Amino acid sequence: MAIEAVIFDWGGTLTRWHDVDFHAESVALAQAVRASPSPDDDHHAHAARLHGAGAALWGRSRDHQQSATIADLFTEAGLEHDPELLQAYYDFWEPHTLTDPEVRPMFEELRAAGLKVGVLSNTIWPREWHVGFFERDGVYDLVDGDVYSSEIPWTKPSPLAFRAAMDAVGVSDPSACVYVGDRLFDDVWGAHNAGLLAIHVPLSAIPPEQVGHTEGEPDARVTSLAQVPAVVRTLDKG
Repeated sequence: MAIEAVIFDWGGTLTRWHDVDFHAESVALAQAVRASPSPDDDHHAHAARLHGAGAALWGRSRDHQQSATIADLFTEAGLEHDPELLQAYYDFWEPHTLTDPEVRPMFEELRAAGLKVGVLSNTIWPREWHVGFFERDGVYDLVDGDVYSSEIPWTKPSPLAFRAAMDAVGVSDPSACVYVGDRLFDDVWGAHNAGLLAIHVPLSAIPPEQVGHTEGEPDARVTSLAQVPAVVRTLDKG
């Protein structure tokens, strides 16, 4: 089967890996909690509850491939939030969302070879945030289909998540797809379990609590996104 599409993970793959202070993230997120007259309405207490809720959602994603949204995070923490007050949270993450400079020429090379380009990301953020990041960095015009777990019921490594990404790029046979990602569980084992080929980008420091039960063995490894088109050519059996 000839390869028809290459689908990419987002964080740590199309963006370069950054270490993140998750306590600071929770403090920023707590800015969106609706104020109340309760004596327990303490900003740092809210941040602690949100941090714990985030760990719970990651656990459900890892163990049960259950997706979630930002609203689900606040619900898990037992807090009400105002979506209009998420700016501090967005601003905290924005520096970590920059698209790798190698992405556009790499996407262009794949498209020039007649391949579809897709994105499948585990995320609680809304689609419009991700699309905005790609548009800001001038690469969204090269994406044929993109799926974010916040808009479907499943996360990677569920085969249903990979199927949703295949549907988005218009390819029906998983053996005609290559998935590129930085995680040996979600991205490599998950892709293989769904019938796709897998390329590993081993440039991320995966938090221990996010490592799944199995490490897949990729079909290939790259140390630069610029290497992806050449590696895809070696995997193409068409």
